Amino acid sequence: MDASAPATTAPAVLILLGPPGAGKGTQARMLEQRFGLVQLSTGDLLRAAVAAGTPAGKQAKAVMEAGDLVSDEIVIAILRDRIAEPDCAKGVILDGFPRTTVQAEALDDLLAETGQRINAAISLEVDDAAMVERISGRYTCATCGEGYHDSFKTPAKAGICDSCGGSDFNRRADDTAETVASRLAAYHAQTAPLIAYYEGKGVLQSIDAMGEIDSIAGGMAGIVSRAMS
Repeated sequence: MDASAPATTAPAVLILLGPPGAGKGTQARMLEQRFGLVQLSTGDLLRAAVAAGTPAGKQAKAVMEAGDLVSDEIVIAILRDRIAEPDCAKGVILDGFPRTTVQAEALDDLLAETGQRINAAISLEVDDAAMVERISGRYTCATCGEGYHDSFKTPAKAGICDSCGGSDFNRRADDTAETVASRLAAYHAQTAPLIAYYEGKGVLQSIDAMGEIDSIAGGMAGIVSRAMS
């Protein structure tokens, strides 16, 4: 953790907004290391709560086993339990939640209970056409998981993984150009109200997420540092 990271009287709460492939996971991990925060995604929260057998986790398990969607109330209950744990003392980064203004309002209510607030909602802005190329061209080594890309990162020796020497590679079935374009359109339609919601609250920050990872990380760190001060 960066020793110069500013202290805050209440644990920080950051929200990352951005379509699939925008780099939210990568940037969240870098912010975790720099500021001592904890990244929380809805999927990870649900899996952990189910595995731990918490009351909310048991509710979620029953709902998922029935093939239904876990309600906002259960997700909020799981989040309430999680942010109270000691490792979240400095704050959390929410990735994938909230997805709707109803969820955003429920999150505001939860934070009001805990004496916290949204420090910043950071929107990672991307170029849709470039994102289609970025995502549809990626593949991984089936043996070690090393990532590659048709245009940006090919193995030094064609067909052979640089890391382990394996020759089998996988592509996600939903990483076709058509599917990616559809996911981007759905994201923009779903997230537009959230952008307006957090802009109205004065906590929305935007950053160009099409540059180099380290450059984006520097901009993100500046936003977070100011938001936590």
